[in-house]
Amino acid sequence: MMNQPLAYIHPNAKIAEDVKIEPFAWIGEDVEIGSGTWVGPNVTIMDGARIGKNCKIFPGAVVSAIPQDLKYKGETTYCYIGDGTTIRESATVNKGTAASGKTVVGKNCLLMAFTHVAHDCYLGDNVIMANAASLAGHIVVDDWAIFGGLSAVSQFCRIGAHVMISGGAMVNKDIPPFVRTGTGYPVSFAGVNSIGLMRRGFTRERINAIQDVYRVIYSVGMNVSQSVQYVKENLPDSEDLQAILGFIESSKVGIMKKSVSEEI
Repeated sequence: MMNQPLAYIHPNAKIAEDVKIEPFAWIGEDVEIGSGTWVGPNVTIMDGARIGKNCKIFPGAVVSAIPQDLKYKGETTYCYIGDGTTIRESATVNKGTAASGKTVVGKNCLLMAFTHVAHDCYLGDNVIMANAASLAGHIVVDDWAIFGGLSAVSQFCRIGAHVMISGGAMVNKDIPPFVRTGTGYPVSFAGVNSIGLMRRGFTRERINAIQDVYRVIYSVGMNVSQSVQYVKENLPDSEDLQAILGFIESSKVGIMKKSVSEEI
C-alpha cells in the first residue's frame, strides 16, 4: 500500500495495511484511515481526517479541507468519517472550526456526487445526500435523513430522524422527525414520510399515531405552542411523540411551516 508510485502518501499518515489507494490520490500527514477502505484516484485527504473502516471515497472527493469560514485561523480541528460510508465523485467534507473542533459524518452514510458538508456539521448514521445537496455550517442531521438533489440547508438548522427533504428544497428552519418537505423556498411541511418509515419497519399503527401528532402540530387555528400543549394533553404518550415534542421544544430557529396548498 505504501508503495503506490503515482499517489502521494505522507510517511506519518496512519493507514491500515489493507487500505487500497489508487494512483494520483493525495494523503496528508495528520490522517488516519481504517481497514478495508478504498481511496480512489485523484482523491485529496487533508490533515485532520479520521476515516473509518470499509469506506469508499470516489475520484475528485476532498475530505477534511479547511473550513470555508473567515473566522478559521488555522486551529487544529478534525473531520470524522464513520465506518461503511461512501463519498462519491467531487463531494467535499470540510473539517471543523474552534466552535466544535470537528465535523462528523456517521456510519453507513452516502454522500453522492458534488455534495457538500460544511464545517462543524454533525451527521448521524445512514444519512443519504443526493447529488449536489449542500449543508452550511453547524447543522445537525439525525439518523436516516435523506436529502433530495440540489437541496440546501442554511447554517444552525437541525434535520430530524427519518426526514425526507425534497429535491431543490431551500431549508432555513428545523425539520422535525418523520416528515417530508415540499420543494422551493420557504420550505414547508408536506406530510409524514410514510413510505420511508414503512421501509424501515414502522408498523401502520405507529405511522398513524405519528400522523395524528402532526395533524395537530400543523392544524389551522393553533400556533406551535398551543398545538404542543394540545398534543400533551390529548394524545397517547409514546416514544415517537416524545421525540417529536422534544425536537420542537429544543428548536432554536423554529420549525418549518405548513404550506396552504399541502394536505397532511
